[in-house]
Amino acid sequence: MNRLQFDFLVDKDNNTLTIRREFAAERQLVWDCYTKQELLDQWFAPKPFSTKTKSMDFGNGGHWHYAMIDQDGNHYWGYTIYNNIKPIDSYETEDAFCDENGKINNELPTAKWEVTFTDRWENAIVQTIVHYASLTDLETVINMGMQEGMMSTLEKLDELLLTLKGIDQ
Repeated sequence: MNRLQFDFLVDKDNNTLTIRREFAAERQLVWDCYTKQELLDQWFAPKPFSTKTKSMDFGNGGHWHYAMIDQDGNHYWGYTIYNNIKPIDSYETEDAFCDENGKINNELPTAKWEVTFTDRWENAIVQTIVHYASLTDLETVINMGMQEGMMSTLEKLDELLLTLKGIDQ
C-alpha cells in the first residue's frame, strides 16, 4: 500500500490544529464514514477503544452524542453539534466533552471543527482544522494525546474502508 498523507500541524499562534489525512477510497465513501452513525460506531475511537452512539441527527443544528469505551467498560462521552453542512464537501462542528446525559463538561476544552473533503486522484483527502479558545485549551488536548489518538483512530478508518471496499487486509 502506498503511504497515505498524514499531517498533524500545531499552530500555537492561532490556537489551532490542522489534521490532513489521505484515504484510499472515493470521497463519497469517506464522507459516509464520517456522517453515518452505523459507520462512525465502527471506527471513531483510538485502539483499543470502541464507540457507541447514544443519539445522532446529522443535519444543520443536529448533533451526535456518543461514548468512547475502554476495555474496562469506562465511557468517555462527547457531544458534537453540526453546522454549515455541504454534502460530500464540508461541514463544521462544535465539539465538547460531556456526560451520559449530554451535559457539557466545562472543565475540559471545547472546540470548533472545520472538516473538508476533497479528491486526490482516486483517493480522498480530509482536512480538519480544530479551533480552540486559548493556547491553554490547545495544549490540554495535545497533552491528552490528541495526535496519537487521531493517528490510531484514522488507522481504524483505513481498515474499515478496506472492509467496505471488499479488500482483504
